[in-house]
Amino acid sequence: MEELYILNGRIVDPAQNMDETADIRIKNGLIQSIGPKSSPSKKARIINAEGKWVVPGLCDMHVHLREPGREDKETIYTGSRAAAAGGFTSIACMANTQPVNDCQAVTRFIIERAGTAPVKVLPIAAITKQLYGKELTEMGDLVQAGAAAFSDDGVMVRNAELLRRALEYAKMFGKTIIEHCEDLDLSADGVMHEGLVSTRLGLPGIPPMAEDVAVQRDIEIAEFVDGKLHIAHVSTARTVELIRQAKEKGVAVTAEVTPHHLFLTDEVVASFDTNTKMKPPLRSETDRAALIQGLVDGTIDCIASDHAPHTLQEKDVEFSLAPNGIIGLETSLSLVLTKLVHTRRLSLMRMVESMSTAPCRILGIDPPAIKTGKIADITIIDPEEYWPVDPNRFFSKSRNTPFTGWNLRGAAFLTISEGRIAYDAATDRQIT
Repeated sequence: MEELYILNGRIVDPAQNMDETADIRIKNGLIQSIGPKSSPSKKARIINAEGKWVVPGLCDMHVHLREPGREDKETIYTGSRAAAAGGFTSIACMANTQPVNDCQAVTRFIIERAGTAPVKVLPIAAITKQLYGKELTEMGDLVQAGAAAFSDDGVMVRNAELLRRALEYAKMFGKTIIEHCEDLDLSADGVMHEGLVSTRLGLPGIPPMAEDVAVQRDIEIAEFVDGKLHIAHVSTARTVELIRQAKEKGVAVTAEVTPHHLFLTDEVVASFDTNTKMKPPLRSETDRAALIQGLVDGTIDCIASDHAPHTLQEKDVEFSLAPNGIIGLETSLSLVLTKLVHTRRLSLMRMVESMSTAPCRILGIDPPAIKTGKIADITIIDPEEYWPVDPNRFFSKSRNTPFTGWNLRGAAFLTISEGRIAYDAATDRQIT
C-alpha cells in the first residue's frame, strides 16, 4: 500500500472541531501523524495540498446503483467510480434493485461485487418483501449479511402497524428506518409540485401535504416506539418545521436534503425537460428557502444525492411518462460549494459535517476523522477549481442531470479511501 504524505493542506474536521493547516502522513492505510512531526520516506508519494481543503471522507447515504438487474443504467463499479470522482469515500445503496435487496443472498451479492469498488459500498436492505408493504423482511438475517439500514426507498410503508413493527425490530439491531414520505392517495397521478406552475403547464400536481401528512404520521410512530427514523429527501417547508418540532421533543428523527431540492424550484419544469422530474418533486421558492435554513441550523442533518441513473431512452419521452430521478454523485459537492459555501450561506465546517460525519452517524458507522491511528478516509477539495457540468465526462453510465452547462466552483482534487487513492483529478478526470 502506497505511503502518502499530504503537505500544507487546510484540515477541517467537525468531529474534532479542527480547522488548521498541517501535514498528514499515511502509511499502511492509517494516519500515522498530523503536523510537522516526521519527514516522508523516499518512497512516499508527496501530495501538495497548499490552497486545498483536507476533510474526512464524504459519505452519500442515498444512492441507487441499479445492480443487480439494471446494469444498463449503472453498476456497483461505475457508480463507485462516480462517487470517488465526486469526493465520496462511502456510499449507501438503496434496495430497489432487480431482484430487490430483501434477502441475504442479494445483500451478500452487493457486498461481494463491491470488493473491487474504489470506495466503500453499504447495502441498505428493504423494509418489506419485494417493497410491497405487506410483510416485513427478515431484518436480523439481513443485518447479519451486512445491511446498514432499512428502506423501501421510493415506496412509503403505508401500513402504520407494519411501520411500527419495522421501527421496533430495527431498534433491536441498532439500525435506522429510512422513509420516503408520500401519501399516495394525495399525490395520486401527480408529476410535479402542485401550484401556479403546474396549473400554467397543465400538468397534474403533487401537493406539499402529500409529504407533510406522511412525515407527521411517521414521526408520531417513531416517538411512540422510540425508534430511529430518517426522513429521505425532504422537500417542503412544513416538513422542515415538523422535524424541528420533533427534535425539540427528543424524537430520534433525522433528515436529509438533496442538492436539486436546494438549488432548483418547480419553475424549471416549464422547460418540460424530463431531467427536472423527480419524487418528491421540485417545490416552490418558499420551500427551497426553508430547506436551506433547515440545513444551516441543523434541523436537516445531512445532504444526500439520491443518485438515480436512467437511460437516455427512458428519459427521452413525454414528461408524464418519464421515470423520476437524476444522477448526482459527481455534482453534489461542487453544487454545495458553489451555491452555499462560497456564498457564505453555509460554513465549511457545517458542510463537512452534513456530507461526512452526519450521514455516517445516522447509518451507525464510525465516522471518518483526521486523527492519528484512524483509517485514512480523506477527501481533498480544490475550492477554486472552475468547471462546466458536462455529463459526457461523467464516470456514471447515465447522463440524466438538469445541471448540464452550469459553471461550478470547487471540486474533489483527491479521494483517499482506506488509505488508497480512489480518485486523482490530475490523472483520472474524464476527457472526451
